[in-house]
Amino acid sequence: MQRCKRWLWGTTLTENTSNNRELFVRTTLRELLVYVVFLVDICLLTYGMTSSSTYYYTKAMTDLFVNTAGEGGVRFQSISTMADFWTYAQGPLLDGLYWTKWYNNQSLDSKDQSFIYYENMLLGVPRMRQIKIKNNSCKVHNDFQDEISGCFDVYNNNKEDDFSFGLINGTAWTYHTEKEIKGSSHWGLLTTYSGAGYYQDLNRTKEESAVALTELLDNLWLDRGTRAVFIDFSTYNANINMFCVIRLLVEFPATGGAIPSYQIRTVKLIRYITTWDYFILGCEMVFCVFILYYIVEEILELRIHKLSYFKSIWNILDIVVIMLAIVAIIFNIFRTVKVDNLLGKLLEQPGIYADFEFLAFWQTQYNNMNAVNLFFAWIKVFKYISFNKTMTQLSSTLGRCAKDILGFAIMFFIVFFAYAQLGYLLFGTEVESFSTFGKCIFTQFRIILGDFDYDAIDRANRVLGPIYFITYVFFVFFVLLNMFLAIINDTYSEVKEELSSQKDELQFTDIIKQSYMKTFMKLKLKKEKISDVQKALHSGSGEIEFNDFRDTLKEMGHADHEITAAFSQFDRDGNQILDEDEQERMKIELRQKRVCLII
Repeated sequence: MQRCKRWLWGTTLTENTSNNRELFVRTTLRELLVYVVFLVDICLLTYGMTSSSTYYYTKAMTDLFVNTAGEGGVRFQSISTMADFWTYAQGPLLDGLYWTKWYNNQSLDSKDQSFIYYENMLLGVPRMRQIKIKNNSCKVHNDFQDEISGCFDVYNNNKEDDFSFGLINGTAWTYHTEKEIKGSSHWGLLTTYSGAGYYQDLNRTKEESAVALTELLDNLWLDRGTRAVFIDFSTYNANINMFCVIRLLVEFPATGGAIPSYQIRTVKLIRYITTWDYFILGCEMVFCVFILYYIVEEILELRIHKLSYFKSIWNILDIVVIMLAIVAIIFNIFRTVKVDNLLGKLLEQPGIYADFEFLAFWQTQYNNMNAVNLFFAWIKVFKYISFNKTMTQLSSTLGRCAKDILGFAIMFFIVFFAYAQLGYLLFGTEVESFSTFGKCIFTQFRIILGDFDYDAIDRANRVLGPIYFITYVFFVFFVLLNMFLAIINDTYSEVKEELSSQKDELQFTDIIKQSYMKTFMKLKLKKEKISDVQKALHSGSGEIEFNDFRDTLKEMGHADHEITAAFSQFDRDGNQILDEDEQERMKIELRQKRVCLII
């Protein structure tokens, strides 16, 4: 049992390899080979869930619902007022959602089901939802109270309007909590919005949906209190087995105007249909076996080293990879069950809103998690190749200059954040890339890489703009960045010089050479033994007795048991004598063995 455990889970941390360089290299090599198989499996899993069709599906939906303009020239990205929103909703939106005719005006004959671009089935009905802010949610200055009758604050979750308004009856005029409509919060361009609000589900036909939109427009559904309008719908393409979950958002800030944004998630929610899908299923099973294998390995290492186990960054990385993998496995099972339930409900009631937003969001997070896990899995390869002197240069360089880099980083970010605050205060009111402090930080990183808009800075402040730009480039790019590179280069030179002067330890190539030499020596000895037996056969004439055969080979240094085994193999009648036929068979087999060894 102990031997089996060592063979399966023997690692450099479970074996005593501190004083045995050859055992260390051999154990590391075995770990590397097992890990390469695991890495290939996780790559197949990750890339097996993606397809180039995903991009083109997203592009097709973006072109149709975001970039297509209506008769009035309004497209989604050009919405700047509430009037523009209604023009878009009654024009490009309805035209894109409901396809009832071919390009030659012949009927699609799809009953009341819409197939967008003739290929993408609209699932259920679209939903339009708005979030409002209460009147007098902010305070008007005394000097303007006579002229300004109402005050609607910027969006805040605690100031949401939850009173019925307008026609009062119907979901569009009655407030619904996030729990009631099973909504979820959304991170917009201005702020994060809740999943509550007033909603109107459209219909399965274009005519009925147009009537519903006209009713909303005529009864002033959007007003001064409106802060955001969401349009949600989902499509399914059976050709590529992909779902496209679309959310169009128009934010109405307290400043007036409208800010459009959109989110299109193309995901694969139904997993197992084609032969390739079932191959990926097999890879998933292998992946589960590997995770179980590595869990046992880490437990064994933890039992041996206890708390000192966490001193190594590689051990922590092992745990991170395993934990992410376990979460991915659990979500995979949850997603499969959830999709089956949701599709079953949708097939029973095709006229309801198909809420795939929740699944699409978590599927996207699942894909992101797999991407991060695959990244860590590739980085972990360095753990197994670190026994090579050349491969340790990077880790040694970074480890040795860590303190110098830390001291430099403090100095760098003091200057960097000082310039970020200066840029925000100087240009924040006019230049979009400096409109928030966070954007300032990323803008300054882009300036270091040569990506900047100098004209916008110059227009914002004709005096301080050029001064800000010139001094920032001089101090950060020419001085600080080159100091950082100098620290790295100097440390690398020291590490490389030390490694070149060190005595060469046993390397991976040495193990291969040793194995090759051992195999070569075995083949050489075997070849010599065959030659000796052939000489013994040629030394006799006619029949060869066992005693003569044994005496000849013993003089050449062969053992009794080897001689007896070789003789009895061809002495079929057991009379201790090799006749001419038996000798001939022995010669033929010896020649064949010799040829095989030469090849």
